[in-house]
Amino acid sequence: MLRRRFLKTSVAASAAILTDRATFAAVPWKHRHNYKFDGTITREVLDNYLSRSICMEGLLNGRGDLDDNIRMLTHIGAKYIARSICLWGGEANLLENFERARQQLPQVRSADPEMVLEACIFEIVTPEVEQVPVPGWAFTALGLPVEKRNFRYDAILYPLAQRTRSWGRHGSIPDVSQTETQLWFYFLAASYIDLGFEGIHWGQVEIMDYNDPHLDHYARVFALARAYAKKHARRGMVLCNAHVPSGGLVRDGELLLDFHAFPLRVKEVTQHPRQAILQVGYRNGIFLRSKGGRTYSGWKCEHLPYFAELDNYGVSKYPGEAGQGEDWVWGYDEISWFAAQSKEYREKWLRYAWNWIRKTDPNGYLEMPGSRTETSPLNHHRWYYANAPSAASPDGLDDEVAICSIWRSDRN
Repeated sequence: MLRRRFLKTSVAASAAILTDRATFAAVPWKHRHNYKFDGTITREVLDNYLSRSICMEGLLNGRGDLDDNIRMLTHIGAKYIARSICLWGGEANLLENFERARQQLPQVRSADPEMVLEACIFEIVTPEVEQVPVPGWAFTALGLPVEKRNFRYDAILYPLAQRTRSWGRHGSIPDVSQTETQLWFYFLAASYIDLGFEGIHWGQVEIMDYNDPHLDHYARVFALARAYAKKHARRGMVLCNAHVPSGGLVRDGELLLDFHAFPLRVKEVTQHPRQAILQVGYRNGIFLRSKGGRTYSGWKCEHLPYFAELDNYGVSKYPGEAGQGEDWVWGYDEISWFAAQSKEYREKWLRYAWNWIRKTDPNGYLEMPGSRTETSPLNHHRWYYANAPSAASPDGLDDEVAICSIWRSDRN
């Protein structure tokens, strides 16, 4: 049934895309949605942003051609730009990356002042963090004596007995219950807010809270970040989200995040080579499971809005083959599987996924793929770009017209 529905949707999608391609391929899209917020955000405005969300990993830390990326974003009408600065470890270069973002972010904002640019604070720290000075204002915000020192790597980590997982030989998972971790997170959040970012993705929060059973420490971190945003952010707030396999962080009825995020959890269709679908209850997908409560902005909901994304996490030993277990899709992570498909199939699948999520769970949205880490050892591609191919973006896979077509046909 699911496959027949996908195929039926795909036929209509192909016709729509072919018709649209000639009529709006180079025309920026203007739509009537409300994107105004100040200090808090309404459910309507939040939904409007999520409905025009796109992953642009590394937009402001050197991935792709900035001018062409801005052209694509304005052309398709993107509003929430996820992972626009996306730094995984490599803390020794952190301040240099801050400076590049400081110079480039105004260029993006001038193209569309309504855009929200998202930064990332991930579930990783490496010994390079000891090359980063702790500013006095970070100590002060946490009520600590001001010292002249750098961040302390070991003080951010779980106690030795709990260090059961790491990122390679040098990366470790922070423990949010540690004061040094809160100091590090606050420094990052405030620094990103000062640079002009209005969204923060907090990574896999649930692998950093083993010693925070009542979410007291996370509540403190988010409260500190929001208090800073209230005074220093352009529109008086920072939108917080994270990957939440449990469905969300709720403390005494209060939702700690402004919206949720999670991988799509794409299910391969083994009898049809390389094809895949979405399904409620597959793996730990978030569909119909986003927790509700009272938001920071003051409104209540049974299910907090969320977006679902094509995630990246590597490749199996047998790329292109079904049945590799875990979360592999034909042996790939989600974005690499998607990028390996034909252009026609990608167009059809994006429309299918968009429609399936909106019909299955009105609280959810498909985060469109725009730029993301790819792992494809068979063709040696290392990055996915949705851009139309050009001299500026020679590796673009030309999915931007499909994205634009889907959004323009969305009347919600």
